[in-house]
Amino acid sequence: MAAELVRGQNHALAEHQVRITVSAGTPVLALASLGDERGAVTGPEGIAHPGARGLPGVETPDGSAARHRFSVDLDAVAAEVHRVGVLLSLPPGGPDRFGDVAASHVAVAGLDGTELAEYTLTDLDAETAVVALELYRRQGAWKVRAVGQGYAGGLTALFADQGLAAPAAAELAARVHASVAAPVVSDPVPVAPDPVPVSGVPYAPTPGPAPAPTPPPADSAPATAPGDTTVNYAHPRRRTSTEPPEPAPRPAASSQQPGEFPRPVAGDADGWSMEERLYNQVWGMFEDLARAVAAYRGAVEFADSRMDRELDDVLSDPRHRIGGSGNAARDTARARRDELVAQAQSVLDRDLAQLIAESEVVEPALPASYARWDNPVWHAGRSAGLPEEKPLALRLGDLHLPERPALRIPMLVRVPLERGLWIDNGRTGSEAAMTMDTDRLRRAAMDMAVAYAVRLLAVHPADRFSVHVIDAAGAGAASLAPLVRAGVLAGPPAAGAAGVTETLARLTRRVDLVQMALRAGAPEDLPPDVDTAEQLLVVHDFPHGFDDRAVTQLRYLADEGSAVGVHLLMVADRDEASAYGPLLDPLWRSLMRLSPVPDNHLADPWVHHAWTFEPDLPPQGSRVLDQVLDRVAEARRRTRP
Repeated sequence: MAAELVRGQNHALAEHQVRITVSAGTPVLALASLGDERGAVTGPEGIAHPGARGLPGVETPDGSAARHRFSVDLDAVAAEVHRVGVLLSLPPGGPDRFGDVAASHVAVAGLDGTELAEYTLTDLDAETAVVALELYRRQGAWKVRAVGQGYAGGLTALFADQGLAAPAAAELAARVHASVAAPVVSDPVPVAPDPVPVSGVPYAPTPGPAPAPTPPPADSAPATAPGDTTVNYAHPRRRTSTEPPEPAPRPAASSQQPGEFPRPVAGDADGWSMEERLYNQVWGMFEDLARAVAAYRGAVEFADSRMDRELDDVLSDPRHRIGGSGNAARDTARARRDELVAQAQSVLDRDLAQLIAESEVVEPALPASYARWDNPVWHAGRSAGLPEEKPLALRLGDLHLPERPALRIPMLVRVPLERGLWIDNGRTGSEAAMTMDTDRLRRAAMDMAVAYAVRLLAVHPADRFSVHVIDAAGAGAASLAPLVRAGVLAGPPAAGAAGVTETLARLTRRVDLVQMALRAGAPEDLPPDVDTAEQLLVVHDFPHGFDDRAVTQLRYLADEGSAVGVHLLMVADRDEASAYGPLLDPLWRSLMRLSPVPDNHLADPWVHHAWTFEPDLPPQGSRVLDQVLDRVAEARRRTRP
């Protein structure tokens, strides 16, 4: 029996040669995309369509029709392909939107005709193109996932979301439409009815297109409401070699029993190094958890709404008002609801068990830049020294959902930081913050900033990262004491209005000079007093000590600094800067807001769950920061002439 998928749900594929059947209520185009681990295609050549039907392992149908069949050989796709997308589009001259026609149905079957999975695309409205399914590689095995991501902007928007630049996406969409003659309607086939799902129906709201992965990444921009931020897990596209990436380690086939998940392996993703493979694996775990929970929540929502409809029918039927038939009908409706929810919970538990097992092998293998402070990697001897290369990403904390709070996904941001960070030490906007004493909250926020600064110092080569601090009123002295004592700051914390002015002027000058050198094509022609290392400016207690000119310089650093190696980390209460009015709104929006206490203000880029963020801080009473700072100071002494 085929697995009846709901939106976001996945199912293991026991066969690698499959046939895909599309049944629609109107002629549609059927396309396929071959993407990397993020789903991004390498270019127009990564899309199979009626004008260019053949790709390794995939051949799409010709023309438009109400029914399509095509085959996919997953063993024949290139090694760098991790996702095969099944795309549907309304052809020119057809209906204006999917919402005006019967729901399309997509089925995946083996070569012998045995159906493996099916999905009915409900809840589409103004969309004219949709990613129906994707076959994706995970831990050496292939799975199928119901996607149902629609695009009102048609194929142009869909191609752009899969990694094509806007001009290339528009050109390819026009080429696809031009290759299709008048729609050819095949023999009518009945559209599969909405199935009674194993675990519910698709997640009700149809989210808009996911952010395009081309820089600057749209999904790294904050949401409309200040502080609501989409987590950017887009691949950093850093390459250290022109050679193909190392293949991910795969578990021995003999160790896997039929019907079992592959045994988790740390670094089970492709990449040029173990660090990159682990980054991609964390990204995959993040997406899997987001989609698994979306499928569960959609199933529960469907079960509740169906029970409500059935109970309304019972109350509106006069026959149920006499005798005990009404009670029996209500009990039946509730039993159906409980059965659907139990099925959904079983599917979720299965997926969570696999993710927990994967987390248990991934966490101990993470490098220092990704690892929690209690990981043994931070407790190496002083002779361990500092790394020779810059890190790929940095761990800020953990993300979790209420369905399984114990399952934590590392929140990683790319390095160099593309956006500044804002640690909110205010008591508004967070329920957890409002329960804390103001002084304790402010100390926790500054401790968090210091922990980030120490981590950045420790994961960069010696003398390749500098930290500057503005603490105009000196209120952060207790938190800053370890940095000051170790002597690893670029200079003493700047105090008073004069210190603010001098520090901002120095960093603004650096940004200006590096920008001019880059525009002139001579990045090496910089004055000898310009520090070419990456710079981090920690600003505490803003706007104390700032005048209008200083505020303008700070905004300039936030906007222009990250592109030339000057990064901003603010510890501030937005309410305290309200005297500047809307002048500072662009500043707050340009920063990624974080909270020193658990808070659910971050969203994923796939289904937009509200994730609870918890910062990664050293364990209470631990001396790990002092030990790490000792290693940083010793490494710097050795590298100085």
